[in-house]
Amino acid sequence: MVRIIPMASSIRPSLSVFRSSSPRLGVSLFPNPYRRLSFFHLGSAVPQSQLFSLKASKLLRAEGNNMAIRAAGNMAQASTAITQEEALEWVKKDKRRMLHVVYRVGDLDRTIKFYTECLGMKLLRKRDIPEERYTNAFLGYGPEDSHFVIELTYNYGVEKYDIGTGFGHFGIAVEDVAKTVDLIKAKGGKVTREPGPVKGGNTVIAFVEDPDGYKFELLERGPTPEPLCQVMLRVGDLDRSINFYEKAFGMELLRKRDNPEYKYTIAMMGYGPEDKNVVLELTYNYGVTEYEKGNAYAQIAIGTDDVYKTAEAIKLHSGKITREPGPLPGISTKITACLDPDGWKTVFVDNLDFLKELE
Repeated sequence: MVRIIPMASSIRPSLSVFRSSSPRLGVSLFPNPYRRLSFFHLGSAVPQSQLFSLKASKLLRAEGNNMAIRAAGNMAQASTAITQEEALEWVKKDKRRMLHVVYRVGDLDRTIKFYTECLGMKLLRKRDIPEERYTNAFLGYGPEDSHFVIELTYNYGVEKYDIGTGFGHFGIAVEDVAKTVDLIKAKGGKVTREPGPVKGGNTVIAFVEDPDGYKFELLERGPTPEPLCQVMLRVGDLDRSINFYEKAFGMELLRKRDNPEYKYTIAMMGYGPEDKNVVLELTYNYGVTEYEKGNAYAQIAIGTDDVYKTAEAIKLHSGKITREPGPLPGISTKITACLDPDGWKTVFVDNLDFLKELE
């Protein structure tokens, strides 16, 4: 276990908690029908090549339709291979938006109460999947088709998770940090850093914890279209991560700040200015190359115009594809999933399919 160096953005030790044997990731993509949800769990879907092979075999036995067999084979072998130059050009033109972040909690009603009463979020929707033994709740500051939102997952009977040392915090922009902290205290919330200027800067911040121990940084800003504004993750090689998110994900390096006094460096990555969009805050602690990820935090979902080209670009830049691109069995929504160089998971979702599913 690597020792984590204290830093201004508040590293906390791993929680010693119960681990679920197979916690669900939860799915925010497919509201109806409920049974569709089971197809999203990465690694459980039948590879498209197998589906095509089965289809072709059936046609051969039933009809001997050679043309249909050739068509199926061609579809299975279709390649979207592109050069690195083409991939970089593609990701810069792709219409991408961070859609939601998925993580697990031990008491859904308790967490919903905290987020709505203390953090001012709205419960957008909630669904129970008894046959899969989990429940999802979606919360945020605006509709899912235009805002970054949170997807909470409660697995039946699992009360605690290990947040690990790699996950950092979520960021929320508020107009008055002190007033927000007073409200949270009045509701019994836990404040871990009182309001005040960030070390080395002028921005007023505070830190609070939700009932499961997830940290939220409150940042004092004027009105913004995206109050849920940050997801902070720790990485072992900042330059490597910046290069990956720029070239494979098409993100922009918005700013980079080194703090040698506290021995850490941060990089803000995103698809637009931080005062108007959610950003990924990558943190490198001097000398720390690996972190424990635990089993609480799951993934971020990002919209894309083409999951096939997206997967090719990720492969070209050393990303690991954990779910090959294509439609989920039984429905038309196309996705692909991957890991970054540090093992953080991201799911890319076809933009049009995502909007259809929300409908």
